[in-house]
Amino acid sequence: MKKIESFQVNHILLKRGIYVSRKDKVGDNTVTTFDIRMKEPNREPVINTAELHTIEHLGATFLRNHPIYDKETIYFGPMGCRTGFYLIFNNELNSSDVYEIIKEMFLFIMNYEGDIPGADAISCGNYQDMNLNMAKYEAAKFYNEMLLNIKDENLNYPE
Repeated sequence: MKKIESFQVNHILLKRGIYVSRKDKVGDNTVTTFDIRMKEPNREPVINTAELHTIEHLGATFLRNHPIYDKETIYFGPMGCRTGFYLIFNNELNSSDVYEIIKEMFLFIMNYEGDIPGADAISCGNYQDMNLNMAKYEAAKFYNEMLLNIKDENLNYPE
């Protein structure tokens, strides 16, 4: 069986950052999948499910309500390995194209106050597994340590 593209990335060399995971043609259009890597794989503790789930709710809500990116957003959700998120945007884009919106999203998450959107039994299948304080901590850590100091090596997969 063929190894999928994300399993072909050298996770030993992978750092935190924003990477183009893949670009796919859908009809005449291209969609771009981004790897938002918040933790260094196999070297840092992964994000716990409660804060991962909270970041997912807040990030998806932010993107779907954004005046520009609401119509461009196809998907925002966690990686199974719990080291980050996948974000799929309509159009052919590069990491540098989405850097500012991702920075804006993490700033929103780290400063969020109030009820978590969709954190109720009607809206979510596991609404009790949320942790706003730790989600804000993880978002602030990524924002302050990575997004404010982004380098080319954090925008392009290692060879």
